Amino acid sequence: MAKVVPGRHTAEIDGDFVVFIIGARVNKKRRLVTALRAIGGMQKMLKYLSGHPDKGLLGYETAGFTIIQYWRSFEDLERFAKDADDPHLEVWRRYMRMVNKTGEAGIWHETYLVRAGEYEAIYNNMPERGLAAASRLVPVAESSRARGRVGAKK
Repeated sequence: MAKVVPGRHTAEIDGDFVVFIIGARVNKKRRLVTALRAIGGMQKMLKYLSGHPDKGLLGYETAGFTIIQYWRSFEDLERFAKDADDPHLEVWRRYMRMVNKTGEAGIWHETYLVRAGEYEAIYNNMPERGLAAASRLVPVAESSRARGRVGAKK
């Protein structure tokens, strides 16, 4: 079990960053093994990216068939997706061959470009996770409010 960090904290990251959320769904239970094999390529990509921090992945967290990724920039994410020397294209093509036309599994993703200082993250008596695990965990001042943390104007 991950070590709990007592108190109230926030994530702090320098500059802009990208949040990329990707998920999968098994649509035909009788073909679960085939669908899972096709979806399983994501773990291969994450292992590769974890060993190559220069690619721009800052960190990630899995939640069932959903993976939340934090990237240094959209350019890094796009470069990884298109580079034939990286594992993404191979995994994507295998998915398309195995299950795309049959509908055995589905995938979705969302990409968010986050400008510096325009985000909020609060962790209260939690282990480092999410953006905090991909950046720095810092204490939150007692007088701090959500509006100030996200840089919102009154």
